[in-house]
Amino acid sequence: MLRFLSIKNYALIDSLEIDFHKGFSTITGETGSGKSIIIGALSLILGKRSDISVLKNQKSKCIVEASFDIGLKNLKDFFKKNEIDYEKTTIVRREIAPNGKTRSFINDTPVQLSLLKDFSSMIIDIHSQHQNLELSNNLFQIKVVDLFAKNEDIVNKYFAEYTDFKQLDQQYKKLLEKTESSKADLDYFQFQYEQLEKLNLIEGEQEEIEGNLMTLNNAEEIKSKLFALSQNFIYQDKNLINQISSVKTEISKLVDVYPKAKEITNRLESIIIELQDIAEETEQESEKINYNPQEIEKLTDRLSAIFELQQKYKVNTIKELIKIKDELNSKISNIANYDDNLKNQKLQLDIKEKAVNKLASEIHNKRKKVIPNLENKINTLLKNLGILHAVFKIELSENQTLNEHGKSDINFLFSANKKVEPADIAKIASGGELSRLMLALKYTIFSSSFISTIIFDEIDLGVSGEIADKMGILMSEMSGNIQVISITHLPQIASRGKQHYRVLKDEKQKDANITIELLNKDDRIIEIAKMLSAENLTDAAIENAKMLLKN
Repeated sequence: MLRFLSIKNYALIDSLEIDFHKGFSTITGETGSGKSIIIGALSLILGKRSDISVLKNQKSKCIVEASFDIGLKNLKDFFKKNEIDYEKTTIVRREIAPNGKTRSFINDTPVQLSLLKDFSSMIIDIHSQHQNLELSNNLFQIKVVDLFAKNEDIVNKYFAEYTDFKQLDQQYKKLLEKTESSKADLDYFQFQYEQLEKLNLIEGEQEEIEGNLMTLNNAEEIKSKLFALSQNFIYQDKNLINQISSVKTEISKLVDVYPKAKEITNRLESIIIELQDIAEETEQESEKINYNPQEIEKLTDRLSAIFELQQKYKVNTIKELIKIKDELNSKISNIANYDDNLKNQKLQLDIKEKAVNKLASEIHNKRKKVIPNLENKINTLLKNLGILHAVFKIELSENQTLNEHGKSDINFLFSANKKVEPADIAKIASGGELSRLMLALKYTIFSSSFISTIIFDEIDLGVSGEIADKMGILMSEMSGNIQVISITHLPQIASRGKQHYRVLKDEKQKDANITIELLNKDDRIIEIAKMLSAENLTDAAIENAKMLLKN
């Protein structure tokens, strides 16, 4: 329940502090006194977005702080999950700086605005004046039925499963699109791969082919020069080897008189051996090399095929072509595996869809089961609230299309008059009827202590007299289970409160300022009497006020 509220520098409020109590509390004040401004400030710590326009003093920050008694709520898991210190009396704070930056805190731990909103939704509900319009909103209607059916756990489980299902569905569609697109490219990839594979490329062969072609194209010249070399080394009368051998023989004669001659002799012997090897190898190579037009054509064709592929793929080496071939092979293999991947993905999707459908059906059946009881309760309450011929009906149908709320279509229908078929609420209900219907719904779904606090911001619009009194009785009954705070302009409701607060707007100063006070017994009589007699406070009004409070 809401224990304490502090508001600083918000709209027309300099500084305001309120202590709240258990049970049923009412807040009154003249039109324009600032009652709804207090609700607006409270909405900030419940996650409502805002900006610097709410700052009364544009040079100072706005601070709204509230303490909640959450000892009876099972919220320890929420605090643990979000790494926030758990306290039975939890303090929530919202700050808005002059530069527009906002900060949110739960027990002095900074939190995101979305988390603040999630926390507040579990402990407090504010019924604002425009919320009556939500009666015709399908999501609101589903929420009402689910609250009455106590579907919170299964709905949360369904939402998690549905989210997973949508992600799987999206992944499947992307894989399907990729598979179809890849299959369209398969023939082209296959053609490219076969073209490269057919050449049977070997790394380094391009350089070898180019060298062989260079040799074959110059075979006659190479053969001629090699032949001349072998002739000069061996076969001519005065060949080089014979001449060096003669020199070696002469030098060897000096060994006894010139020791270094032995070294020279040995070196000359090595030269002779090397020249003999060169001569023999040259002669052999000369015999091998022959002009071969067929081999030249064969090598030229292969080199041309390699060049053609290098130009096609804009590369310069066979190594790069082999890499492209391997990449194409990988693409082809992946495409071949797409069907298996797609099949596995579809299997997972079908399993998840089956699970989600099962949960959706369970939720739908739980909704269907409670609707007659919910209709009866609301119709009984509406009759007690003066709509004697009220017919509240909930249409439920099951569709085959899943959404984040299941597969139920829900529509609230209403009629306030005999022989008038129930129709869409927005088209048939008056303002006063909407107020009473909303109160009946809130009474029914929140009396089970789903939340700790409910605040009604002028839910009594469009009613008066005996009906207002009955609405006050309903709110008082609700307060037996939860804290109820009602902002009202009707004395019948104000008198039902266990505590009564009055909002005042002081316009004597330069800047208007809103304050709030808890009324004592005498002040309360005067306040209710003023509500009964409008401008002129009469003795009759005071007596009527005493009577209302006594009742």
